[in-house]
Amino acid sequence: MLFDLQYDEPVFRPPSEADSLILQATLGCSHNKCAFCGMYKMKEFRIRKFEDFQRDVNIVKKEYPEVHRVFLADGDALAIKTGQLQKILRLLYHSFPRLERVTSYANPSNLLHKSEAELQLLREEGLKILYFGVETGDDELLRRINKGATRAEVIEAGRKAVAAGFKLSVTVILGLGGKERSERNARETATILNEIQPHYLGALTLMLGLFENYFVSEVGEKWAPLERDEFLRELRMLVEGLEMEKECVFRTNHASNYLALGGTLPQDKEALLETIDYALKNPQVLRPEHVRAL
Repeated sequence: MLFDLQYDEPVFRPPSEADSLILQATLGCSHNKCAFCGMYKMKEFRIRKFEDFQRDVNIVKKEYPEVHRVFLADGDALAIKTGQLQKILRLLYHSFPRLERVTSYANPSNLLHKSEAELQLLREEGLKILYFGVETGDDELLRRINKGATRAEVIEAGRKAVAAGFKLSVTVILGLGGKERSERNARETATILNEIQPHYLGALTLMLGLFENYFVSEVGEKWAPLERDEFLRELRMLVEGLEMEKECVFRTNHASNYLALGGTLPQDKEALLETIDYALKNPQVLRPEHVRAL
């Protein structure tokens, strides 16, 4: 694209939004305390003025009026008051006649703070997909990683989004519980997903890098990272425990993962398990360590 927006960097977006126009409605993350996440640690959260957002839209529409998709960055556009978010959505659909969808991240607290009527209104105005980080279904682990929500609150928020008509895309993280809580992480995460029944589900593999010392200080010194095969076994337990009542697109194609899987649950469950079993016996099919996250 030819236009030149002044982004407040770094800017993040879900992998499925690679071809979308990214517009910053907020800067940073309103929670910004998750022990595993370093995405917005360098930013102070704030909601951008509508006039500043409108200026960005005006820059883009002059040079690229054929926009089909928009992702509202940064961390949680749902922190914006419903009236202003409604103005943003109307501006986008008016400015880009071929716009098909607007999407954003969502965290539990922002979903819970909005009424069902507000969420339904935003869905009707064209906010169509919400990317929702469940991370784990282990209530104790949610506390340790500073998620800012209990298991019950995560379930309530996710089901609220689904009931309002959003397509809900959920992510979970393999390895959060380390060796000590690996099985519990897999089993409890499967059950929380069964409660929420998302439309899309992606599993990521924990990669801490420079944040490892900080993460360990938060979750406890007994925490020990999983080995490659242990990640795969945790993934297998997760898939084995999933009981999707409607079609759910399942992926592990994020660059952090050792094994890229793709399928639709529930019909592809057995095939996914067979693929994991094959990978456990034939590790040469796995992504090499040095190319993970590239």
